Amino acid sequence: MTFDQAEFDVRLEWGENGVRALAPISDAIIIVDVMSFSTAVVIATARGAIVYPYRFKDDSAIAFADSIDAELAGPRGKANYSLSPVSLMTIGAGTRLVLPSPNGSTLSLSTGDTPTFAGALRNSRAVAMAASRRGRRVSVIACGERWKEDGSLRPALEDLLGAGRIIAQLPGRLSPEALAALAAFRAAEPDLLTALTQCSSGKELIAMGFEHDIPPTAELDADDCAPILIDGAYRVEEQ
Repeated sequence: MTFDQAEFDVRLEWGENGVRALAPISDAIIIVDVMSFSTAVVIATARGAIVYPYRFKDDSAIAFADSIDAELAGPRGKANYSLSPVSLMTIGAGTRLVLPSPNGSTLSLSTGDTPTFAGALRNSRAVAMAASRRGRRVSVIACGERWKEDGSLRPALEDLLGAGRIIAQLPGRLSPEALAALAAFRAAEPDLLTALTQCSSGKELIAMGFEHDIPPTAELDADDCAPILIDGAYRVEEQ
């Protein structure tokens, strides 16, 4: 038996198994991958781009991008566009971008027919409002990271905080898991950038030489958009 928080309006779960458990009983799903997939999607779509999540390290990505006349994101620091939030700050309106990632993309592609949004600290208010318009049963999925040794899920502080900020703005009865995420965000909020810099994922980015990618993830509600997955691509819905 799976215990799925079904009696609550607002739920929080982790990773692919969380999607499988909650998507079928949700009016909307919000995918939260703060470092960096969902932050990248928010920045790109806020500037008019269309983003196609794609499986990570899949050789078919090149052919797929060619087939839809899209650009394929490359390695961070080595391509015009990548999972680096900074690389997407000047992306042109109308750009079609295929964006593979091991976490956010993978989860985005596993939600089935449930309306799916990309959520981050940058768009927490907008995405909470958009998801709640789909119904009261909103599930927030923290993607987490993967342990390099075996690929298993590593719960990630940045995703817990991003989820908590979104949950703070969702109406309805919160599950204990959702309440815990909310409490974590409120505890970190007074010095959010420090928390994101000193957490494991932040330290990893710094060690790789990409410390400049951390501040954009901490900018609360910098983008007023709620990217929704339509026909395999995240885009901002026309109102």
